[in-house]
Amino acid sequence: MAETTPQTKPCSTASSEGRRRPIRIGLLLFPNFSMMACASASEPFRAANRLAGETLYDLHILSSTGGAISSSSGFKLETQALAFAPELDRLFVVASLDIEQLHDKTATRFLQRFAITGKPIGALSNGSFVLARAGVLDGYRCTLHWESLAEFGEEFPLIETCREIYVRDRNRWTCAGGIAAIDLMLEQVATDFGGNLAAEVAEQFLHSRIRGPEEFQRMETKWRYGVRDERINAAIRCMEHNLETLVEISDIAQKCNLSLRHMERLWHKHFDMTPKQFYMRLRLKEAQRLLKETSEPIAGIALRCGFVSASHLGGTYRRAFGRSPGEERRVISRR
Repeated sequence: MAETTPQTKPCSTASSEGRRRPIRIGLLLFPNFSMMACASASEPFRAANRLAGETLYDLHILSSTGGAISSSSGFKLETQALAFAPELDRLFVVASLDIEQLHDKTATRFLQRFAITGKPIGALSNGSFVLARAGVLDGYRCTLHWESLAEFGEEFPLIETCREIYVRDRNRWTCAGGIAAIDLMLEQVATDFGGNLAAEVAEQFLHSRIRGPEEFQRMETKWRYGVRDERINAAIRCMEHNLETLVEISDIAQKCNLSLRHMERLWHKHFDMTPKQFYMRLRLKEAQRLLKETSEPIAGIALRCGFVSASHLGGTYRRAFGRSPGEERRVISRR
């Protein structure tokens, strides 16, 4: 379970006129950041200001260099350079694709200095890579987008990760990204100014239920595949969790209280293929994602997806998608 004990009241201070200083929140954007995560993180604070009739939060969009930064969807946002950032009360890194490119010395130094202050620091989506590479996640529990958990675990084996939508571990707040950022920010609004205001903000966005941090990221298999039989869903979860170290289909069937013959009948009924073919499709789709979103060598991707070699992956991949893994990468690089 994520630690959800509220910290002391936010560091908004009273001015000489007796007014409360707005809580200054920085969103540090990296190129190809997620526009969805950025909007989900920023809009709750804007709505809180409007509903309260005063500026409770002062939001600053930042980057290492300043100027326009492109999101993964191609939209650009104007940013303020870190060198000119005001004194912040909280800071969140917003990053998404190109995990290997999430290295920035200016951002690293800024994050390390900010961490020394003890103020809350966090990340959305793959921003957890940035925090970990800066050394400010050591000893903390965190989360990030489910697609990147394996890569993160290999690079940072000593950092505990989970599949929850967000984690609040003392003064480190990490989020899986997407619309889960809404839930994390609503928790902050509730902690800062009360649950009633957080509920009003949620209603503004037709967000009918504020999710707690303990909820998992991925949609349940019964909704993703349209199957109500829990034995089938349990088998799919087993396959999804064992893409690198393969499990025999007969063993999966046994774990799910199915005979191998009955499992095969169910798979033909629901998916028009054998369980073995379905398992292979999951592995190939993961290989395709890694080819598109990482620069990991093809041999490494092959092992990660349960293939004994790059050539083994290559032949299977070509039969499934009509081109080799290398050709897939060249197609992507031309886009």
